[in-house]
Amino acid sequence: MSLKRQNNMLAAFSMASMTDVIFLLLIFFMVTSTFVFPTALEINLPQSSEQTALKPTTRVYIDAGQNVYATFGDAEPQEMTDTDQLLTFLQLTARENPQEFIAVYADENVTYGRLVEVLDLGARNNLKMVLATKPAPRSAMPAATTADQ
Repeated sequence: MSLKRQNNMLAAFSMASMTDVIFLLLIFFMVTSTFVFPTALEINLPQSSEQTALKPTTRVYIDAGQNVYATFGDAEPQEMTDTDQLLTFLQLTARENPQEFIAVYADENVTYGRLVEVLDLGARNNLKMVLATKPAPRSAMPAATTADQ
């Protein structure tokens, strides 16, 4: 092969195909990154017509399997294996923020007794606890309630 032909082959090399591959990889990673879900517990909350503007940083979760988890701030929920461990966690967080409420998120399939047990634990230890619910659809509200809003 002549030297002139080799120089023409090198001059003919195009970066367009490399650019296309990089562009496709960029699109792939942008699309797949939208499918990343934050770590959270799947809990179906009961519905309520009233909602509060409070956003408590301490949260207790009771899932459908009656397991209790607790978290403070943006931390990952930690499973509480017994009531003493839960009480210690709640007392420590209450010392840090004495004016703040503790939100209890209980799945709608949680037994009433288990929910009362957790709420009673807070009441016996002077902790301010609220039961979190999801808002009811406007069509499910009584007529007097929707007219007042």
